[in-house]
Amino acid sequence: MTSDSSFASGLSQSDEPNDAAFRNGPTLTGNSATVNLPDNKLVCVEYPGIFSNVDKMLDTVGGERGVSKTYSDSMKRLELRFRPKDPYCHPVYGNRYPSTNLLLRIRRRIRKGEREEVQISMEILGVIETTYKFQAMADIQYLAAHSKPDKTWTSLYNKVILRQPEKKEFFDQDVPLFLPPPIFSRLDSSIDYYYRPDIQHKEGCGPPVASSENLIGLSRARRPHNAIFVPFEEKDVPSEPLEAAKLNWKKVSMHASDKRVEEEIRQLFERRPIWSRNAVKANIDVHPEKLKLLLPYVAYYMLTGPWRSLWVRFGYDPRINPEAKIYQVLDFRVRCGMKHGYAAGDMPVKAKRSAYHYSLYTSFNKSGPPPASLKDITEENLGSSRKPDEPRYKLKESIYRFHEGMLPPYRQMFYQLCDLEVDQIQSIIHRNDGKEEACDERDGWCVARTGDELRDIMSLMIKKTIRESRSAAGLYQTSQKKDQARSDTSKGEYDEDDDDDEEDEEYQPSDGSENEMETEMLDYM
Repeated sequence: MTSDSSFASGLSQSDEPNDAAFRNGPTLTGNSATVNLPDNKLVCVEYPGIFSNVDKMLDTVGGERGVSKTYSDSMKRLELRFRPKDPYCHPVYGNRYPSTNLLLRIRRRIRKGEREEVQISMEILGVIETTYKFQAMADIQYLAAHSKPDKTWTSLYNKVILRQPEKKEFFDQDVPLFLPPPIFSRLDSSIDYYYRPDIQHKEGCGPPVASSENLIGLSRARRPHNAIFVPFEEKDVPSEPLEAAKLNWKKVSMHASDKRVEEEIRQLFERRPIWSRNAVKANIDVHPEKLKLLLPYVAYYMLTGPWRSLWVRFGYDPRINPEAKIYQVLDFRVRCGMKHGYAAGDMPVKAKRSAYHYSLYTSFNKSGPPPASLKDITEENLGSSRKPDEPRYKLKESIYRFHEGMLPPYRQMFYQLCDLEVDQIQSIIHRNDGKEEACDERDGWCVARTGDELRDIMSLMIKKTIRESRSAAGLYQTSQKKDQARSDTSKGEYDEDDDDDEEDEEYQPSDGSENEMETEMLDYM
């Protein structure tokens, strides 16, 4: 294999090449050559080692199947394990690069007895458009061995690796603790760190509190949003925002639209003193970054208790107001199990992330994103065209409200009790109206274990909704099959839709939080 440039320079070294040498090669006209390239598209792996057994070499990269699986994902890096049978072997990663190389097969024939007469034939097997290069450093290797007091080593592979079904004695044997981390080094490429003195930040943006003489200077100061956090045990609640929060909002509220948003959020908190961030996003069309500065300007954040992760209007203390019972938060999670009518695989509310598909961050290709094509840019511009009055950042109401016949958009939701629009649920919430005695940190102003009752009711409603939707989908599919069978009697068969596809079409999650368990603490600390 050689590059185009070296191949062309090799052709131009001789103006009068031997005809026998290039009998199967390109057509030469003077100093140039015309080559017919085949349609074969190949993938090159620059293996970082010398090998004599091809099968063993393929095992280190996962075989042809492993290379094909990695090639199907343009963002994955190719793993190479020098000890493929060792599960504790940390791989070395190869990055994916685009290339325009040719794979050549060159034969050199010498006639017996006549060493001077040499015949060279050349054949182009294909074009290499993708190349994997192992330019990174290998991670630290840690063998499964135990050191004894007499400085001898004992292998632990037969004790920690289950190779076949074993009896109880295998699991009861005394084994040294061996729990190596998945990776040792966070970086697999060498970098030059340029030490710099501590940066002189602007007034009001000092270094972190944890700074010391041995702390390396940060590239820039953190941008505090100056929110006030109030735990449930705090005696008093703030009546006004911090001066820094006022200053931050005045700096960004330069347009009339910002003044309008500020007035709208003040009206929201006048109508209802406690809101979740998702509920605010569903009622006001505001940029998320500006909302981070606006919320600390009009409300404080409850850390713990029945109003945790909610924003409360300044001066309002829900712990002394029994009417704040309806604003308490309910942590609801869609239950999974065969007794609920569905297993983890066919759960109607799909998870955004799964621990079963977790990959280390070192396994992602960091060579750079592919260049954007003109088609992608054109489609993006066409897709971004919208009406001037159409909301841009506003979320759907399903992100914070619940009613009968609907499925939550995520497996974990934080609802406020007033947003549970079910008569049976509201009757349970208000059953002790006027009889509230004390505010409890777990149940607030409600009767003890009220949250458990509400979760049971919501789970039954969701289970009923799933069954009805599946029954309706089954009836629709049956009628569809009958109509298709009548129209295609000559074929005698009809296509059956996949059950998984049906379940995916039953419910499409709304555009909401990027995190199923959303709290705002990290945004303000």
